[in-house]
Amino acid sequence: QVRLTESGGGLVQPGGSLRLSCKVSGIITSVFNPDTVAWHRQAPGSERELVATLTGDRRSNYSDSVKGRFTISRDNARKTMYLQMDSLKPEDTGVYYCNLVQTGRWGQGTQVTVTA
Repeated sequence: QVRLTESGGGLVQPGGSLRLSCKVSGIITSVFNPDTVAWHRQAPGSERELVATLTGDRRSNYSDSVKGRFTISRDNARKTMYLQMDSLKPEDTGVYYCNLVQTGRWGQGTQVTVTA
């Protein structure tokens, strides 16, 4: 069974950085490598929103709210995706979910809280 396991969330002050990781297990490389990976987030009282995507051929896309501050990446050998978050703002607070798009699997979510 395909499983996505996130880590790296936590509490950080405004202007700080966090790096989220999402390890994918139960999937073969030939399925993982071409799949698009994505990060989403959900703030309290809000709908889940797409933050960033990265295709199998390394094309990335970001929401306007994080462009220039967040970087999505992947390590196919480790079947792991990452989200480097810099210059964090209080409005970045929420639960962050990783997603393997074509496979249709989601992680359980990791909390990110940005507060002074």
